[in-house]
Amino acid sequence: MKKISSLLIIFSGILWGSMGIFVRQFNANGLASMEVSGIRSFGAGLLITVALFLYKRDLLKIRLKDLWIFLGSGLLSVLCFNYCYFKTISLTSMAAAGVLLYTSPIIVMLLSVLIFHEKLTLSKLLALAVSFTGCVLVSGIIGGQAAVTPEGFITGLGAGLAYALYTIFSRFGLERGYHSLTIVAYTFMIAGIGILPLCDTDAIAQVLSKDVRLCLLAAVFAAVSTAAPYFLYTIALGYTESGKAAIMASTEPVAAAVFGVVLFRERMTANVLLGIVCVLISLLILNIKLSEKRCT
Repeated sequence: MKKISSLLIIFSGILWGSMGIFVRQFNANGLASMEVSGIRSFGAGLLITVALFLYKRDLLKIRLKDLWIFLGSGLLSVLCFNYCYFKTISLTSMAAAGVLLYTSPIIVMLLSVLIFHEKLTLSKLLALAVSFTGCVLVSGIIGGQAAVTPEGFITGLGAGLAYALYTIFSRFGLERGYHSLTIVAYTFMIAGIGILPLCDTDAIAQVLSKDVRLCLLAAVFAAVSTAAPYFLYTIALGYTESGKAAIMASTEPVAAAVFGVVLFRERMTANVLLGIVCVLISLLILNIKLSEKRCT
């Protein structure tokens, strides 16, 4: 499994990047971003929990003293991320929110050095710089008119921190012997329940009840863009350093850009193309064995 852990993270990023495909469909049917997040979080938690209850019930057992891990990954990470990210979009722009969100690998790397005593190497720092540059280019913020307000900056950094905390809390869960499915199931059970008060549940019910195809789309959305990538990413965390994993997951904005070009005929600008190349270079830097010195 260690040999393919990098591939699992890269593939997770691609699946996360597919989220826009589903979001567009639900937006077209009258649902706002927070309602779409509610479908995603609650749907993923429900799918995984029911599957485990039916086929692997022992994986639903957790120790009460470890409940803080799942509360952290569900509320402090997933729930806070959704709130802060969509708040940032409303205060700034999608491009600015995306750039601020991708401060998360920096936060993961620093927290991993402090908490898990991971090595801070030159190759990680170089890969981080190249990857972040790529994300900035892919976001389209360069050359755009995106203004960032102080409040938007704070909520954007909050989204980056919350996004980073999933990696940290998952690492704690893995070190305590929990299965990846257990971590993902409890994370989204808690996040799904927590996000419902923030959503217009009546609007969700009306949209999903008017067409059975939308119910099927919601199930696929929860499985493909949430349950599967979080599960694969969490598995890979058991074999990959947290900081390295966070950087490799930067394939998400690249995948989103490619899906946009292929499926929605969005324009592939020179900046987007250069950004994709930067992210790919960062993956090569992380996965090529080099003799490197520790920076801490």
